[in-house]
Amino acid sequence: MKFSEKLFRTGLLLVIFIISGCSSPAPSFHIRQDIDFSFIKKVAVLPLDNLTADRSADEAVRQVVIHELLVSGLVDVVVPGDVMSAINKSGIRAVTSLNAEQIKTIGKALNVQAVIFGSVERFEVVRTGNVSAPEVTITLMMADTDSGSIIWSVTKTAVGDSFMSRHFGARSDTMSETMLKVVRECVRTLTEY
Repeated sequence: MKFSEKLFRTGLLLVIFIISGCSSPAPSFHIRQDIDFSFIKKVAVLPLDNLTADRSADEAVRQVVIHELLVSGLVDVVVPGDVMSAINKSGIRAVTSLNAEQIKTIGKALNVQAVIFGSVERFEVVRTGNVSAPEVTITLMMADTDSGSIIWSVTKTAVGDSFMSRHFGARSDTMSETMLKVVRECVRTLTEY
């Protein structure tokens, strides 16, 4: 084997290795097949459950979810203040454990076809070897306000480091960039339907 052929094969393997190290796993999601999503024109994004040590993680992720839903053009989204007002008026104390009747009540109060709720499980900077990078894990669910049943669910984790940052000192993503990446990939599962 010639030196140039060895060099080519080594370079090709390196490129494949770098590309495979940069990709993150696809989100795990479920969409009910018997639901016509074109019926859903307007949604309410409820406050998310915060399972992290960062007190603002839930609201930060919620704002990005609202933004990404609007950018996608799939649905209109109720203003967060109107959502909180409807929750308070209906006497709901905890949005993290809604039952079907409460989902229907919120849907009627806000005139929406669906509500989105969920949790932020990880929102922190983790250290791997000599590299620190943000890690974000979220779970989002959509419930139909006519039946109160869940019609979409997605979980996604993203880490802000890459092969280049781990091995060559390149810049890792910021927490904001990692959060945006996670939310964007979650919302994208709705467009793949």
